[in-house]
Amino acid sequence: MQFTYDPRYNIAYLKLHEKTAEVETIRVSEELQIDITPDGTIYGIELLNANEQLRSEDHGHLVVINQALGDRREIPLAG
Repeated sequence: MQFTYDPRYNIAYLKLHEKTAEVETIRVSEELQIDITPDGTIYGIELLNANEQLRSEDHGHLVVINQALGDRREIPLAG
């Protein structure tokens, strides 16, 4: 799994699988798209206007928590 954030375009992408086939992009809303393969496997999730969707009370940071390891990382988001 890979999470990318591009502050230039304010887009975040959560890639769940390596691309092995063509994907269809399903637009769930104006700010959320899901890439799915013909067999129904979700390839990735794209967030448009990501800083607004990911921002929380954590002062403009995306917080990634690995609960199994107790690891917490903060990634600053563009304003």
